[in-house]
Amino acid sequence: MSASEREARKQIEWVIAHLEKHFGEPVWPGRRDFLEILIGTILSQNTNDKNSEAAFLKLRASFKDWQAILVSPTARIAAAIRSAGLANQKAERIKKILTWVNKTWGTFDLNFLCAMDPQQISDLFQQQKGIGVKTISVTRMFACGHDVFPVDTHVHRLCGRLGLVPTGTTAEKTFALMAPRIPRGKGYSFHVNLIQLGRQICQARKPACLRCPLQKKCPSAPTP
Repeated sequence: MSASEREARKQIEWVIAHLEKHFGEPVWPGRRDFLEILIGTILSQNTNDKNSEAAFLKLRASFKDWQAILVSPTARIAAAIRSAGLANQKAERIKKILTWVNKTWGTFDLNFLCAMDPQQISDLFQQQKGIGVKTISVTRMFACGHDVFPVDTHVHRLCGRLGLVPTGTTAEKTFALMAPRIPRGKGYSFHVNLIQLGRQICQARKPACLRCPLQKKCPSAPTP
């Protein structure tokens, strides 16, 4: 391991420790339905949590079960998820994914997948349009409790601002760079606490640097 790589890992350990000191150490609440998390994460793409959660609740309230969604016209699905934005595109992708799931396993209960090899799960689902590395990583983490570090909008932005990855690094590259550097068992805590930091303190436009627990070592913080 190079000296620069050791330093990068040391910096990440420091960030994780100080986030946990400030926000506490979040604990994974337990297994959740795999397909629900997957569809909810697809709805969250390119929108905020409020809109995606409203869309998911309306989707489940509008249809009896996943089979009912599968056999419904795409336009009806789109109408139910309108608040999430890109409704027609997301409806089409959800319908195709449900079709694939039903054809592949003959069931919508996918919780058994949590016992499979994590990389095999990721590779399998990323073959489907609308499921990228972020979407399947979020699903694996929340549904299965896998020790993975999903890189969403907040996480990607903060990894760059904190100097954990080079400026201009894509979200996919950030995921690849960060994955081997995070201490075992800390993926969930780091992900959840970075999101809290991004929402409460380190906003995109007006970060509250003076309140930030990471100010001491943040290269983007103003010099005293």
